[in-house]
Amino acid sequence: MRSGGSVTKTAHDLDITSTTIYNWIKQDRIDRGVIPGVTTKESKELVKARRRIRELETEVEILRRANELLGKDRRPRGSTR
Repeated sequence: MRSGGSVTKTAHDLDITSTTIYNWIKQDRIDRGVIPGVTTKESKELVKARRRIRELETEVEILRRANELLGKDRRPRGSTR
């Protein structure tokens, strides 16, 4: 598109909608810092962080349930909690 190609022709050639092309152009402008927004790199990092948070929340829930099954006051001797 930077070389002057038509959005409509490019979309037709790639068999996608022109809206997709416009979204790509907008994301490219964000990635280059021309306009504000979440960059592709930041978006990937957010996806990774959200996945890790879900994993950790699952682990915490498993530990809570195990604690309930074993009894609520099963602390090692000398525990200060």
